[in-house]
Amino acid sequence: MTRILTIEDDAVTAREIVAELSSHGLDVDWVDNGREGLERAVNGNYDLITLDRMLPELDGLAIVTTLRTMGVATPILMISALSDVDERVRGLRAGGDDYLTKPFATDEMAARVEVLLRRQNTVTAQATTLRVADLELNLISHEASRDGQLLTLLPTEYKLLEFLMRNTGQILSRMMIFEEVWGYHFDPGTNLIDVHIGRLRKKIDPPGNVPLIRTVRGSGYVIAEPL
Repeated sequence: MTRILTIEDDAVTAREIVAELSSHGLDVDWVDNGREGLERAVNGNYDLITLDRMLPELDGLAIVTTLRTMGVATPILMISALSDVDERVRGLRAGGDDYLTKPFATDEMAARVEVLLRRQNTVTAQATTLRVADLELNLISHEASRDGQLLTLLPTEYKLLEFLMRNTGQILSRMMIFEEVWGYHFDPGTNLIDVHIGRLRKKIDPPGNVPLIRTVRGSGYVIAEPL
């Protein structure tokens, strides 16, 4: 059975998470403080972790940073009442795979967990092919296809798509994209990203296909399985 660790100090929120995920057939353990949560995350062999940002004894940001430093690659859904863009970016850069703000709908939380679990099952560190729904990216041949149809990508479009697909389900800010794809450590104040996202959408999400690339207003872009 798929095992989930929920690290959450608010008992009401924790019970909601446990009940919802358990109803989807997942085995959920709950701890209510950061120090024990980190210990369980390291030693518990979990398939996914839901992690509150604000915790007693050890902060959620410190937990995710420590886990990634130790090489623990377990997918992490960060959950927090801190909803501004800077906090989301900090959580994602520290190693979180997704970020959900409180209050949240439990069915959305469960859907995000399912997406991260699917991603974990299909994309590993040794993977030669990235997949999101019927979109595939071959990391060896640098070829992309959707529904079996080969797509013609320019080099920068390929690099942008690879970055999006390596972070499936994760909102990527403009600054994150500039740094990874173009090597800029500042926003040049151009529509460079918008142009390339627009070109990718024409090739990947033509009329008749379920859109995979989404714009998250005020936050950035994300590619994800249709929910």
